[in-house]
Amino acid sequence: MKKLIIAFGLLGTIFSCSDDYYESLNQDPTLPSDVPADFLVNAATVALFDQMITPNQNLNAARFMGQYWTQTTYVDESNYNLNERNITGQHWTRMYTNVLYDLEDAKRKVATYETSSTYSQATKDNQIAIAEAIQVYVWHQMVDTFGNIPYSEAFQGLENTAPAFDDARTIYNDLLSRISASIAAMDTSGNGFEGDNIYGGDVAQWKKFAASVKLKIAMRLADVDAAAASAAVSQAVSAGVFTSNADNFTLPYFSTQPNTNPLWEDLVLSGRQDFVGANTVIDIMNDLNDPRRPIYFKENMGAGVFVGGPYGAEGNTFANSSQVGEVLHDPTFPGTLMDYAEVSFLLAEAAERGFGVGSADTHYTNGVRASLEFWGVSDADITAYLASPDVAYATAPGSWKEKIARQFWLAMYNNAFEGWSVWRKLDYPAMHVSGFENMPAPHRYTYPISERTINPDNYDQASSAIGGDEQSTKLFWDVN
Repeated sequence: MKKLIIAFGLLGTIFSCSDDYYESLNQDPTLPSDVPADFLVNAATVALFDQMITPNQNLNAARFMGQYWTQTTYVDESNYNLNERNITGQHWTRMYTNVLYDLEDAKRKVATYETSSTYSQATKDNQIAIAEAIQVYVWHQMVDTFGNIPYSEAFQGLENTAPAFDDARTIYNDLLSRISASIAAMDTSGNGFEGDNIYGGDVAQWKKFAASVKLKIAMRLADVDAAAASAAVSQAVSAGVFTSNADNFTLPYFSTQPNTNPLWEDLVLSGRQDFVGANTVIDIMNDLNDPRRPIYFKENMGAGVFVGGPYGAEGNTFANSSQVGEVLHDPTFPGTLMDYAEVSFLLAEAAERGFGVGSADTHYTNGVRASLEFWGVSDADITAYLASPDVAYATAPGSWKEKIARQFWLAMYNNAFEGWSVWRKLDYPAMHVSGFENMPAPHRYTYPISERTINPDNYDQASSAIGGDEQSTKLFWDVN
């Protein structure tokens, strides 16, 4: 299932907006060409998790953008050279073709299915709404990675091989409308997709996911349109966001390929020793005596000893830095792209902004606790950690943004794209310049090189509209 869609190379833009042509390229004469909608949704979901989670330095640089890990053998990617291996192009192509297109195709197919005594209209509506909610999550992720992107002219195939790039803020507005419609369309009296490998077809859980996605999008707008953000937050909370780790948007993995966690594939199966913990995260965790340290990282330097490699520097060695934790070497370790901790920290921020969602202290504490519980920290250690003056909300150092960002970022260790966004949005923690090229942490991925050759006019327009196709160009919501 993970390998359903082939790689598209430099033609990623065309196929990201493809139609019949895209489908024909993926037909295997030995297999049925009419893939059921439930299979398409499951395949797209797996492709989404695999791409977002993989540490493969040919595919995903998020753990460097968030400065959780640094490199040993090669240091190009931790110095933000993402074009040498076409990392931005890989992310663009995989998210458009392997995820967004399959979800779009699934929605079209569900719309054509006949209702019956065993397949009700409520079930059809739920299935379209679920696929739509996942799609909104992915569109949001793509905007937050690149800025302006092809959106309204996507999926037109050979009818339009040079799609225009839509304004990122305009896309955000549309995504809020779409996720609101998705929430409203979900009916718990109907069913979801068969073989749902996230929530087992539980529509109530998918509704919580959709509401949490709405909260996430709304809070990105907080610095640029507080009124719109506040209204959307209130609507999301009323619809019912995550309330425990049982609600997490999590994909199970298995012990045999091709359904293993992609972390295992690069940390174990590859036999390579490319990654160690970065000093950026380990120094902060050491200062806090954080009980997640022996889980996030191995104690290969000695019991209770954790040493981060200087971020992006040459000369980091696998033996002399803290290595990636043992739990991340397990092929069955689940992937999580949105969780109760994230929702809690978003609510803590909303509370501090006066959006009427309760106590910032309570939401912050819930977020810290949820993260520690997820990683298996004992109740006693959780209690001690939350009581520490450097962690307790009332006494932790810094502004409310720094307090929330510190723990939010630490909690997103294995959801590194979101950890990167925490830093971009709340401007904390301080990121190091890379140790070899002295490069500052980027604010966005640059557009794939293929866009300059395949879609040059629209590429030029998009680059000009956002202020230049540079890693240092800030997204519209990154105003501080």
